[in-house]
Amino acid sequence: MPEPLDFTGPLRDSLEQAGFTYDGVRDLLGSQAHDALMRNETTPGRRRTAGGSAVETLVRLFLLQVPVAREAAERALPGQVDRLATEGLLEQSVGEVAARLDIRPYAADDTDLWVVSDLTPGLDGGPQRVGADHVLGISGASSSLAQLTLREPVGRALDLGTGCGVQALHLAAHSDLVVATDVNARALRLTRLNAALNGVADRVEVRDGSYFEPVAGERFDLIATNPPFVISPGTGERLVYRDSGLPGDRVVENIVRAAPGHLTEGGWCQVLANWVISRERPWDERLAGWLAGDCDALVVQREVVDPATYVELWLKDAGLHGTPGYLERYDTWLSWFDGQGVEAIGFGWVNLRASGGGPVESQVVSELLDWPYEVEQPIAPAIRAWGAAAHARVDAGSRLVTREDVRQETVGPAGAEDPEAIVLRQQWGLRRARQVDTVEAALVGACDGELTLGQILDAVAQLTDADAEQVRATYLPVAGELVREGFLELA
Repeated sequence: MPEPLDFTGPLRDSLEQAGFTYDGVRDLLGSQAHDALMRNETTPGRRRTAGGSAVETLVRLFLLQVPVAREAAERALPGQVDRLATEGLLEQSVGEVAARLDIRPYAADDTDLWVVSDLTPGLDGGPQRVGADHVLGISGASSSLAQLTLREPVGRALDLGTGCGVQALHLAAHSDLVVATDVNARALRLTRLNAALNGVADRVEVRDGSYFEPVAGERFDLIATNPPFVISPGTGERLVYRDSGLPGDRVVENIVRAAPGHLTEGGWCQVLANWVISRERPWDERLAGWLAGDCDALVVQREVVDPATYVELWLKDAGLHGTPGYLERYDTWLSWFDGQGVEAIGFGWVNLRASGGGPVESQVVSELLDWPYEVEQPIAPAIRAWGAAAHARVDAGSRLVTREDVRQETVGPAGAEDPEAIVLRQQWGLRRARQVDTVEAALVGACDGELTLGQILDAVAQLTDADAEQVRATYLPVAGELVREGFLELA
């Protein structure tokens, strides 16, 4: 039976009354100290929180990890210090109280939330090593997935590999039920605690188990997952929050292959992932082999790093930089990459949408896009728009409009009769750019919903002295691409 969490109500009330919210902490610290804390430096924050107010005490206690006088802790958390110590959030010594867990204010969709996790390692250059069952708090990866995940109301959602439950909190705001799974017992406890602390315990069901095992035979309208995707040789201590124990990028492949069997008709699965870029095969061709025939798929490669950079990143993340075994671990990892034929590692997103009706393969839309450029955040609306346009029927009778954020750029010498290149560029969403010819540029410029696509193409053919049938045959499919890529929309 889950442990009683009745202490979370008074704790939430105290946090709210003290102004221990994201905006409240940011205003208290100011930009310099706030940014320093994001770099794991606490000195500017200590200088800004010496006044003894409740919010200053809470910042020092939970964010700066500075012991505070018991009297100050009692003022900030009246009547709760002993209970919170019993529950493992605080520890007491003679006259002082220190945090054993991190409680971090978090803003989600204009709602104040609090996320409990293990203490942040490495503050002020201190030890970085963490235990194998360390529960990570809010991170760049969790924020990326939160901005990627669609935010429409759904019935059932799944947070696969929940960690401390950040995604479950987001999902609970627009789902009737959220199932949160993990193999880490400490993570499951903190997810329950976070659900109770934020008043959504009635909508978050926590289950112990690996990947889809706890939900065998069940389907969901939305699956969001930031799995333990680090690609490593599997030697040394395994950190559950980042290491799956499976070889290579198998954990991501397994999720992508299994997810369609757990989606309702029209349901989405959204995965934050790493994948191997092999010397032998293009990345998109390799990942295309993972995709099921009954799901639309938008896979976006956001970043590519070389093996050495990748190894350094994750060895430092594990707190191994500068330790006696660092060089040996570094060499072992690189040797393993070399033996596996790994040229680089890709970071990105996998978005799957179940078509539901079992369409033939030709009806399934898959796009694998290498797009390392800046995008608009949150990116979720752009993912939704891609899904809406994926099966848009575009023919000669369609009426199209140019999306209002699309701009046309021309490149070439000043005064030249014709430009060397014409580029269409989006200002919103994925902010795609596409080089087009003069016919495509004319087509996009003329799409205002008044004329049909066939009428526009016939007029362009007449202006360019081209064969009308040939222009239609060539540019009707191009118009479909422009709709799917978001440059044009159906009127």
